[in-house]
Amino acid sequence: MRMFCVLAVLVAANLLNNWLAPGAYVPTCVAAAAALLLIARWDGLTRADLGLDKAALYRGLRWSSVLVGAVLAVFLAGLALPVTREAFEDERAAGLTVKELLWRVLIRVPVGTVLLEEIAFRGVLWGMVRLRRGTAWATAVSSSLFGLWHVLPSRGLSRANEAVAVLGTGPAGTALSVAAAVVATTAAGVVLCELRRRSGSLLAPASLHWALNGFGYVLAWALPRWRGMGDVP
Repeated sequence: MRMFCVLAVLVAANLLNNWLAPGAYVPTCVAAAAALLLIARWDGLTRADLGLDKAALYRGLRWSSVLVGAVLAVFLAGLALPVTREAFEDERAAGLTVKELLWRVLIRVPVGTVLLEEIAFRGVLWGMVRLRRGTAWATAVSSSLFGLWHVLPSRGLSRANEAVAVLGTGPAGTALSVAAAVVATTAAGVVLCELRRRSGSLLAPASLHWALNGFGYVLAWALPRWRGMGDVP
């Protein structure tokens, strides 16, 4: 019953964010995250089970500085190399104003995307399944659902990202890009779950998650402007 409630909250949040009320994205994510924490408490999970106790947060801070720095270094290297630069060509970020960019990087991503997804998939779901079936099952279930979570938001990916556009922009290309996004985010979920396990903290995967999304937005926004100044071919 409690697992069903978790899934119901996630389905409702996904539909609201991607179809019914996308303008209320951040409030929806915050409300859903709060509801999931209440369900976790109902299920008997402790703050330690969720990776949110005091000791876990201290451990997570140590991991976070390394992870954020590593993502930035890898992204800058990818931007510098012509063969990987195309991955940063994303119309959704390139068309943002400075105000919109700051909103995405400082509010929408950390308070919306990262807060809900980490609490949901590496916190509550992972903790509930782990107590019942063990770590391997927790990672498999959490990561699979994390992949499916991205079906709706990835529908326009082939039209917005140059690297994904090679799959095509018609119905077949859209289906392929959605399938690729599900596979990629499932794999990312496995990595984030393993990071959660190794660090013992929810803050570690949350920091990596924010760095990937936040720096991705910033560099995709900056790339066409650098080209406009003649700094990047």
